[in-house]
Amino acid sequence: MGSARSEGGPERDQDPAGALGWDEGLYEGRDAAVETGRAKVPGQRGTGDAGGADGEGETEPEDPDEQPDRDSGTPVGVPEQPGPPAGESGPGRRRPEAGGERDAPGEAPEEAPDEPPGDASGEAPEEADAEAAAKPRKPKRRKRRILAWTAAGLALTLVAAGTAGWFYYQHLNDNLDRKPLHIGKSRAPEPTPNAAGQTPLNILLIGSDARDSEENQRLGGARETFGGPALADVQMLLHLSADRSHMSVISMPRDTLLKIPECTDPESGKVYPATVGTRMTNQTLMRGGPGCTVATWEELTGIRIDHFMMVDFAGVVSMADAIGGVPVCVDANLHSRTSDGKGSGLKLKKGTTEIKGEDALAWLRTRYGFGDGSDIARAKAQHMYMNSLVRKLRENTGLSSPNKLRNLAEEATEALTVDEELASVAELYALAEELKKVAPNRTTMATMPWIWSPSDHNRVEPKPDDAEQLFRLVREDIALDGRDGDGPSPSPSEDETSEDPADDPADIAVLVRNGTGSPVAAPVSGRASDLVKLLTEAGFTRATADQNQVENREETAILYPSAELEGDAQSVAEALGMPLGTVRKSAEVSGVTLEIGADWTEGDTFPKPKKGDNEPPDSAEALNGSDDTACMEVDPAFTW
Repeated sequence: MGSARSEGGPERDQDPAGALGWDEGLYEGRDAAVETGRAKVPGQRGTGDAGGADGEGETEPEDPDEQPDRDSGTPVGVPEQPGPPAGESGPGRRRPEAGGERDAPGEAPEEAPDEPPGDASGEAPEEADAEAAAKPRKPKRRKRRILAWTAAGLALTLVAAGTAGWFYYQHLNDNLDRKPLHIGKSRAPEPTPNAAGQTPLNILLIGSDARDSEENQRLGGARETFGGPALADVQMLLHLSADRSHMSVISMPRDTLLKIPECTDPESGKVYPATVGTRMTNQTLMRGGPGCTVATWEELTGIRIDHFMMVDFAGVVSMADAIGGVPVCVDANLHSRTSDGKGSGLKLKKGTTEIKGEDALAWLRTRYGFGDGSDIARAKAQHMYMNSLVRKLRENTGLSSPNKLRNLAEEATEALTVDEELASVAELYALAEELKKVAPNRTTMATMPWIWSPSDHNRVEPKPDDAEQLFRLVREDIALDGRDGDGPSPSPSEDETSEDPADDPADIAVLVRNGTGSPVAAPVSGRASDLVKLLTEAGFTRATADQNQVENREETAILYPSAELEGDAQSVAEALGMPLGTVRKSAEVSGVTLEIGADWTEGDTFPKPKKGDNEPPDSAEALNGSDDTACMEVDPAFTW
């Protein structure tokens, strides 16, 4: 597939070795490692065993330089799936997911009768004269036949359209490649539902460097790796909060060294024992497939992963073409090419440029020229692209026409490998709808905190304490933007407000509860009445204090039971100067309820939270999804 660059867009020169944008120098010695035997490329069938057990003397494959990335764009705009054609259940094909079908179009209406009006004998009434009785009735019959055939034709057209739609839906389902979600021995614990009974959603995004097709070989280069096992060179954990208010994405550098758990190849039954010592995280994919990558993440983080989505080089290009141009920025002219031919070949002018297709792939794979030239700098570039992509998909920019939406659905389903529970258009569309609920300013991209490995200065390891702190925030469903718990909270005007309009303050009933007590201290007397007075002065004349004894709370929060009252609850937060992160849905209340915690025992001004444990460490280098000013730093050695 050729580059989809439009005239005036970014330039990329052709790799002199014919390996597009790939640093073949980093693959020296890898072919020898491959010859020792490894797992076959996920998605391929082949003969021969795949490597032996890991041990002290095991040869580690050299890592590739430039890797593909997964964008977070979830399939959007996929039409509702039609039902099967009338009278047909689609034998031999996988049926749509439960709840996703529509009934087939109805049968054609009955034709109108041809008989003329009259009595049962068909004779004309006696009162009619001979001339009237002799009038021909053929034209009326013909008109009715035309109407009947028109109705029948319309019905057949509807049935045909339904049949075509059903087969197209099945076609999209069949495009998807399916793999088991988890092939390790043990799972991370399931998360505890919140007060509203909701649970978070965790999806592992994997970029494969497979060279299992001519297109992937052309795009990936590094000829000595052709036909070898695929590596998981991009790994990002997407966390969608239980209440769907915020989203976090954590990248793990490809060069990370860690222990890989025991995995069993679901196709061959081969068991890969747990590694002795550490291995590069990208090797997880060659130990039975993406299910081993999932198992490794769960063991490292303690986070239960619900789904995975994997894409290869060609998939990135086809989806990037279908989505269209995504704006990216560099702070100087960039040409990612070294004197000995390494680098992606990406060539951009200073400032913002819209990239798509092969240029998008080149951006996602570029190391040489970005920052310090490390995989960490590349992760930053990937985060910038994903943030820009999410903003575009949320706005549906360039995807308003049915043809473009169908093209995106076609390319996405062709490009993706997913777990078995996610392997339907209905599930992917439902996922896209969930992701669209999160505003860009509640989306945070972060990198797993890391240190240079003492055993190999070209590799990294999870940074003690900092990495675990980041993983804990995800496990506990705490937003990485600092708007939960004791992290820094922006003013209410900076938060995303509800689409549900608030009533007039005088019409909003607010119940105020005093939960300022603690295990060693009684609640502050009269605290609920103090805030009722404050609310009344702000126009909330229906605010009342709860006279019943309530449970103690560490943090003040405004709770609401259903979406219709979310806007009212946010209105109360704004009046009290509380961040919208303190407004939460709860099944434990029947109306808008202010529960005062031990963090607000006095005064009329809501206290600013202190910097503490419930915010990401600085080493995570968090980037907010609404930041459209981010620009990649260019190494002066790669400017032109």
